[in-house]
Amino acid sequence: MDTPNKERELRRNQRRALFFLLASAALFLLTAFLPPGFWVSGAKAVAEAALIGALADWFAVAALFHRIGVPGLGLPIPFLTRHTAIIPNNKARIADELASFVRDKFLDEQSLVQLIRQHDPASRLAAWLRARGNARRLSRHLAKAAAGMLALTGDARIQRLMAEALRALLRRLDLSQAAGSVLETLTKDGRHQQLLDEGMAQLVALLRDAPTRALIAQSLVLWFKREYPTIEKLMPTSWAGRNGAELVASVLDKVLAEVARDPDHALRRKFDQALERLIARLRQDPSFIEQGEKLKRALAEGEAANRYVAALWQDWRQWLERDLAAEDSALRAGIAGMGLWLGRQLARSPALRQSLNEHLEGAARAVAPDFARFLARHISDTVKRWDTRELSRQIELDIGKDLQYIRINGTLVGGLIGMLLYLGSRGIEAVSPYVR
Repeated sequence: MDTPNKERELRRNQRRALFFLLASAALFLLTAFLPPGFWVSGAKAVAEAALIGALADWFAVAALFHRIGVPGLGLPIPFLTRHTAIIPNNKARIADELASFVRDKFLDEQSLVQLIRQHDPASRLAAWLRARGNARRLSRHLAKAAAGMLALTGDARIQRLMAEALRALLRRLDLSQAAGSVLETLTKDGRHQQLLDEGMAQLVALLRDAPTRALIAQSLVLWFKREYPTIEKLMPTSWAGRNGAELVASVLDKVLAEVARDPDHALRRKFDQALERLIARLRQDPSFIEQGEKLKRALAEGEAANRYVAALWQDWRQWLERDLAAEDSALRAGIAGMGLWLGRQLARSPALRQSLNEHLEGAARAVAPDFARFLARHISDTVKRWDTRELSRQIELDIGKDLQYIRINGTLVGGLIGMLLYLGSRGIEAVSPYVR
């Protein structure tokens, strides 16, 4: 509901509550000038109690939002005015309490984890991705976001900032040490041996390939003609080349097969030792460190390298922009296909869904404290920045119309209590002679 409608609702309910108060006052004044009797005195008692209830609840409701003093003069009423304008006078405390309530009741770790478990986001994601058109919709949204980021990087000021950030990063980077660390990570727990095995398997397959052997034979023939031209004229070079190629390939095949079968082969140990020496030299050898520094300076300060990288980036960015803008965008199609695939995989695998939900729970536990503190601080600071009168007015517009029913109910309940008290007192008067 917009502000004008809220104001109309508030005014309407205020007039209703005022009507009950004025009706009680009118009944009280009327009975004050009538001759006393059972009905007149009863009506007066009802009017008195209703008027007291109406005035008390008016004060209680009005004191939430406004400062109440002597009417027309604005002077404070002793013992009363200091406890009025409760919301405006306690804005800071309200801000802190509201922030704490949101933090403790909505953003605590247990609530977020329970929310994830209750709604099973992995299943919902799977169903959403498999629904017709959603994967394409996702690809369009991601493409728009990517296009926005590319447009941002097209700004010359952003480009200068990115270039300077990259140069600063390169200046702080020790390339030689970094290369040594990367190699050490790649060789940890014998991981490089798996790469060696794969490389040897590919080499064996290549050696067993007929075109490869033909190339080796041709290379042997050319080498023989170049190094021994006289002897080559007296020998069947084609036959020698074919057989030489077979011999070389067979020997290499046999050696590589032996290395592949033996995890402790001498060639494997030499390979390990060579890598260890390389890692040590990358980290400790001054010549390697100096070469790394030269390369770093060339990358960070060299105009040719900068122009080359800038040209590559511009070409890549323009290609991305053209593709994202095209109706048959390959990137959008790829994203949509990945979305469909992910949806099918999640739907097919309960273990995958459980794993995703568990990772979401872990992420919620990890970020909940910091996020809750950030959001609580943001709520508190935002409320404290609000204008005090505007805050009070907005709250009054939102809940004030409902608070007017407290005034109406106070009038009616007060009148009912007055009637009961009057009837009770008359009943006591009626039976008291007999009690004596």
